[in-house]
Amino acid sequence: MVAEERAAWAGLISLVLTIPVYVVVLVGASDPTASWLSIMLWTIGAGIVLTVLIIAVWALIARAREGDAVAATDIRDRDISRMGTRVEHAFLVIAGLGVIALCAVNADVFWIAQTMFAGFAVSAFVGGIARVIAYRRGLI
Repeated sequence: MVAEERAAWAGLISLVLTIPVYVVVLVGASDPTASWLSIMLWTIGAGIVLTVLIIAVWALIARAREGDAVAATDIRDRDISRMGTRVEHAFLVIAGLGVIALCAVNADVFWIAQTMFAGFAVSAFVGGIARVIAYRRGLI
């Protein structure tokens, strides 16, 4: 498994762990509409840190097992990365349209932010899945 595939897996693992925690903490808050920003920022930060930690630990394990060959990349990695980015962008556009619709009806900032956050989460999840599938089945 190359570093880019491990990074895709690490992002998915981090996302699957942090988003449910975000939802539980947000729903359990005494006033979610007042405390959502700090909860969201902590979740984003925790997700980034967790992803980096997973990538680093996994890289150390892979390097111990496979040596320097584990860091090699090729044109396939670049193509898979581009494809994953295109998939992510498509879902971000959908989320952006949802945010624009909420703005058009003068929705509360809480709902606008939650829609964009969900859009980022879905985008990252679908992009990660697309990358993993491309690594496992190849690009068509």
